[in-house]
Amino acid sequence: MTTLEIRKETAGLSLPERIQLVEDLWDDIGASDKDWSLSDAQKTELNQRVAEFERNPREGVSWAEAKREILRQRRAES
Repeated sequence: MTTLEIRKETAGLSLPERIQLVEDLWDDIGASDKDWSLSDAQKTELNQRVAEFERNPREGVSWAEAKREILRQRRAES
């Protein structure tokens, strides 16, 4: 079954049922035995971001601030 077929099949589910489906899928992915190693490029990027944070820990914003800004932008767009 393709992902398109699955989406068509689940389109009639209620919002709570779709949320439960996503949670169940996420749990299945997390429980899999697959090795979820990062690529060298991902490791490099993460190391650069950590180093930048350590050099300038006050530069960024908290998750709460970032979330507020994202939600503000979404409201402004609609």
